[in-house]
Amino acid sequence: VGRGQRMVYSPVKQFALDAGLTILQPGPLRRPEAFAALQKLAPDVMVVAAFGQLLPPDVLALPRHGCLNVHASLLPRWRGASPIAAAIRAGDAETGVTIMLMEEGLDTGPSIAVRATPIGNDETTGLLTERLADLGADLLLDLLPGWLAGELRPTPQDDALATMTRPLRKDDGRLDWNMSAVELARVARSVTPWPGAFTTWNGKVFKTPEVYAIGRANDLQPGTCYPLEPGNPYGALACACGTGALALKVVQLEGKRAMPAADALRGYPALAHATLGA
Repeated sequence: VGRGQRMVYSPVKQFALDAGLTILQPGPLRRPEAFAALQKLAPDVMVVAAFGQLLPPDVLALPRHGCLNVHASLLPRWRGASPIAAAIRAGDAETGVTIMLMEEGLDTGPSIAVRATPIGNDETTGLLTERLADLGADLLLDLLPGWLAGELRPTPQDDALATMTRPLRKDDGRLDWNMSAVELARVARSVTPWPGAFTTWNGKVFKTPEVYAIGRANDLQPGTCYPLEPGNPYGALACACGTGALALKVVQLEGKRAMPAADALRGYPALAHATLGA
């Protein structure tokens, strides 16, 4: 990172180094040398969380108590790579953590324990990820003794209820002003912190790091901005949507830093009645 291209470890690796733990970074687990390294450990149980590989059959069969996955959704809803963003974008009232016994399919294994939690009205993917990480860690610690003692029995998932997700792409943050303000607020929260919500203004990228769905009395075309009254708790600028309006509390013009909309209006007064998405 930085101009010097300094190597920086992930927080997990740094914690492990500080604790004197052995770290393996074998790359693809289908490589024979990767399997040999795991086999040498003779594991009783293996646990993965947000792991970007499907475990090969020989790895799944290696631990005598199986491989457990700490998955950030209420399976079988939102299997796959981006369950937290998917739950927010869909407007789910709650989500949670499922600890499942892994098999060859993608998040298809039977569940061992589930813990649910409401999704906050203004909660982003970043904030909810932190909460679910703590929830999953606590749940894992609670169930491991019983699982290793053979006291717990996994429950098969109902595949008929399964929904799938895919990895987020940059374009998932693009705002379609014909959608309702409520939907767009969910889209923005689902892509925060990455890839971030954005639109265009005069052909340039216009990011909207903090937005809120509000009602509006005027009849403007979707994508048309208008100023909010002074002292409005949602900031100084809003944009008409297919239904309702989206308050743009914080904005970021291309090549500029993020700033409150009130500051942006002082430097770019034309923004008060701009057409976004063009």
